[in-house]
Amino acid sequence: MESVQSRILVRMRRGPTKVHIGKDFLDLGSRSAVDLALYRLAKNNVIQRVGRGLYYIPRVNPRLGIEWVPDIQEIALALARQTGSRAVPSGAVAANSLGLSTQVPARPVYLTDGRTRRVRVGNIVISFRHVSPKDLPLGSVLTVLVFQALRHLGQKDMGAETIERIRRRLLPVDRRRLIKETHHVTDWVAAIVRNICIDEEIPNGTRHG
Repeated sequence: MESVQSRILVRMRRGPTKVHIGKDFLDLGSRSAVDLALYRLAKNNVIQRVGRGLYYIPRVNPRLGIEWVPDIQEIALALARQTGSRAVPSGAVAANSLGLSTQVPARPVYLTDGRTRRVRVGNIVISFRHVSPKDLPLGSVLTVLVFQALRHLGQKDMGAETIERIRRRLLPVDRRRLIKETHHVTDWVAAIVRNICIDEEIPNGTRHG
């Protein structure tokens, strides 16, 4: 029978998630078995620990020849999963992540339905700010990132250049997903999405705001 350790490793290699926590593998074994497997994998340098209870598989960027390091977004989402809460980037973090702002937040802020707290991961301090669950935007990770960035920049700053920069960051599959999730946002954001995804069809039923 395949060991818990090997099954964890297969999932880490194949899954879309880049930063993992013990809870991600509880369907593969008991908590003690999962914790021991992660400990042994990290001790043997098969996986790396980026913070307390946060693990990733080290990879080398083939183009640059340097080791890939998990980004703040992946770390923040993993920290939220540890407490069973949701977390989405603040507008400033989202705009910077999409390359729409050159201002790098000194302390990344994420909105959460969990408690307000600050977590240090290496040299980075991530702030989680509690908001009502109804104030957390819905949608996939990428679409929420776009929606938050648009809200942060505001309707008046949505020039053709900004719209084109967002469009270039999205694959066709991303644009289709963005279109489908416009029912989560206000009309002016949906109108901007229509311009970003000009080749896609926008659904009816967007929310007024």
